[in-house]
Amino acid sequence: MNWKDLIEEVTAVGAGGGSDEPVAGVEYDSRKVRPGSVFVAMKGGSTDGNRYVEKAIAAGALGIITDSAPKFDHLLVFQSGLPVLEVEHGRRALAQASAAFFGHPERKLAATGITGTNGKTTTAFLTEALLNAAARTTVLVGTIEYHVAGEVRPSVHTTPESRDLFGLMAEGVGRGATELVTEVSSHALDQGRAIGLSFDVAVFTNLTRDHLDYHKTMEQYFAAKRLLFDGTVYPAPRVAVVNAHDPRAEDLAAAARKAGAEVRTYGIGQGDWRAAGHSLTPGGAVLELETPAGSAKVTSRLAGEVNILNLLAAFTAAHARGVPFADLVEFVPRLQPVPGRFQSVDAGQPFTVIVDYAHTDDALRNLTALARQMTGRRGDSGKRVITVFGCGGDRDRTKRPKMGQAAGAGSDFVVATSDNPRSEEPLAILSEIEPGLKASGVQYTIERDRAAAIRLALEAATAGDVVLIAGKGHEKEQILAGGKIPFDDTQIALSSLADLGYRGGQ
Repeated sequence: MNWKDLIEEVTAVGAGGGSDEPVAGVEYDSRKVRPGSVFVAMKGGSTDGNRYVEKAIAAGALGIITDSAPKFDHLLVFQSGLPVLEVEHGRRALAQASAAFFGHPERKLAATGITGTNGKTTTAFLTEALLNAAARTTVLVGTIEYHVAGEVRPSVHTTPESRDLFGLMAEGVGRGATELVTEVSSHALDQGRAIGLSFDVAVFTNLTRDHLDYHKTMEQYFAAKRLLFDGTVYPAPRVAVVNAHDPRAEDLAAAARKAGAEVRTYGIGQGDWRAAGHSLTPGGAVLELETPAGSAKVTSRLAGEVNILNLLAAFTAAHARGVPFADLVEFVPRLQPVPGRFQSVDAGQPFTVIVDYAHTDDALRNLTALARQMTGRRGDSGKRVITVFGCGGDRDRTKRPKMGQAAGAGSDFVVATSDNPRSEEPLAILSEIEPGLKASGVQYTIERDRAAAIRLALEAATAGDVVLIAGKGHEKEQILAGGKIPFDDTQIALSSLADLGYRGGQ
């Protein structure tokens, strides 16, 4: 493919000249440009790629696609004589150029996109597992990690830029993949990072308070999520899978239907695809499924009602992708919990330790409610829920007291600590959490050092208690003002348990 071939597939507002030289790649990061690359210079959320055009040319760029050509004052551009294609929407151009360069892998993969505040990662993992059990080869893109036809890679972004996503898809197609399962964040939808994809199935898990540092209001946050379903920016999905419990479900379902999608709702005791009855067990749950495709009793290894909803979402999505109902019923008992999502830490201690990614007030309420189900009603059994949590720095400050209130309301003892403080002073973040803790009336303490906070909570636990370590889940680093340091909640817990004399289990 040469420059002329490439730009034929890019929506332009200004002519870009021509070249018969082969294109070696498409890049939006000037540091990755090599001789023969096309550099897409686009305005982003935190920087403007147009500032790095000269670096891209110096690295050997074959041509420039830019969303800011009228502002160009790069002498090197004119001296080089390189073709420059002017576009109105940089991210759309990046998606179009990437799709063309990688041979349109999106046309060879059936895409399932999952959006929502909580449950995206678990639902994505479960959906992929059900498709794999049905002998489908997949590409998974999400918060914890990426999968390319079974190969596991570290995750860079929940939803990467289109160039990286198309690259992953192309690799997957080359290895026989036929399905794409991806989390789709509100940021990605709002910024156009999912342009170029047409989702066969789209899943909405829920909408609770989060990311208001970016979206400003809940209405704007919901509007971003809704883009995956309403056909206004992205093509409407063939099937929309919607959580019937969410207050926005009816609005979202109506928008999806208007755009031409088939709507399938799911829930516990409600929805078209529902758990008509269920019982929680120490090892998971037993569900009585009632769906338009059939009814069955199934056993799941995933604990708690929140995971019942995640499982129902995945079950419904996989069926929409053509996996027979009977096969799904057979596959469900094999499904494993997702790393960092209600993950048990077992060193032979007489109390339960759980690591979970819960980092919103709604997620903390769900998490502590699940722990309470394991211990019995507050005060009745003598068993306690002990919660360690913090709030991220440089993020929505308004949710901090709400998270304190949620943690306190669901726990018997709370250790408030640092999460990823980033550029903020940890004690300043904790001072904004504390009013919510006080309002809840819970017994609590403040410990800014997260490792010390985990140790403190474990020292306080006695037989039958449940210790929740919330907020970071699968993450292996902590982000401080001075940079990142290695930090793994699970490993810190195991080390502390070993110091307390517990060295069995995992």
